[in-house]
Amino acid sequence: MSANQEFLQNLYDAFNRREIEAIISAMRPDVKWANGLEGGFVYGRDAVREYWTNQFKAIQPELEALKFETDEKNRNVVTVHQIIKDLQGNLLADATVHQIFTIENGLISLYETGETETIQEMIQKAGTSNEQ
Repeated sequence: MSANQEFLQNLYDAFNRREIEAIISAMRPDVKWANGLEGGFVYGRDAVREYWTNQFKAIQPELEALKFETDEKNRNVVTVHQIIKDLQGNLLADATVHQIFTIENGLISLYETGETETIQEMIQKAGTSNEQ
């Protein structure tokens, strides 16, 4: 496992333990972070902290890194098994997604998602298929 892969695996573990500050400390102060819940981006550590704080009030995401790769732009692309539950533990969405990290000088400067669907869209789609 490369240094960046180990760095990211540690962050996934911290995320699943809800150790927000540990992850935020691994970001550049001017980080650009994909808003996987609603789409778009949030900018800066404080905005990421607020985004996650609000997210964890509504859903319980769990992430399992399955595969680490580096793309042609030297970004770290992680294939992730993403499970989203509501606060009562009911499954809302279960998907494999790609999460893309740009790491500069040991800190995350950019986080992007490889999918076009937001978490909200995944939940809505799963809910619709469950109703049929």
